Amino acid sequence: GLHSGYMLAQYTAAALVSENKVLAHPASADSIPTSANQEDHASMGAHAARKAMAVLANCQQVLAIELVVAAQAVEFGEGALGRGTAAAYGAVRGAVPPLREDRVLAADFAAGLELVRGGTVLNAVHGIMRTALP
Repeated sequence: GLHSGYMLAQYTAAALVSENKVLAHPASADSIPTSANQEDHASMGAHAARKAMAVLANCQQVLAIELVVAAQAVEFGEGALGRGTAAAYGAVRGAVPPLREDRVLAADFAAGLELVRGGTVLNAVHGIMRTALP
C-alpha cells in the first residue's frame, strides 16, 4: 500500500539475521573423510572462514538498515539528542535523506552500508566522545 515506510526493511533485516543463525552451525560438524578414507578428518577451516565473512557482511547490512531506520525515528521524536547520538544522526543524514514518501530504498541502504564499512558513523561519535571526556 501507500506509505509502507520501512516495513520491508524489517523483513530484510530479519532474513539476514536468520541466515546468520544457519551460518553459525559449526563447520567442523561437516567434516568428512578425504583421500580415499586415508584421512578421516578435514578441519573445514576455510569453509568456516568463508561463513564468518558472510556473517560479517550480513551484520554490516543489518547495522546499515538499523542506522537508516533509527535516523528516521529521530524525525518523529521530540527533545534534544545527546551529543553522540546527534553526531551519528548527522552522519547518517549527510548520506541518506529523510523518508517523506515511498521510494526505492536500495540506494539509502547502500549509503548506510558505506557508512558502516567506512567507519563514518563510528568516527563521528568517537570524535564527539573524545572531546567530551575529561
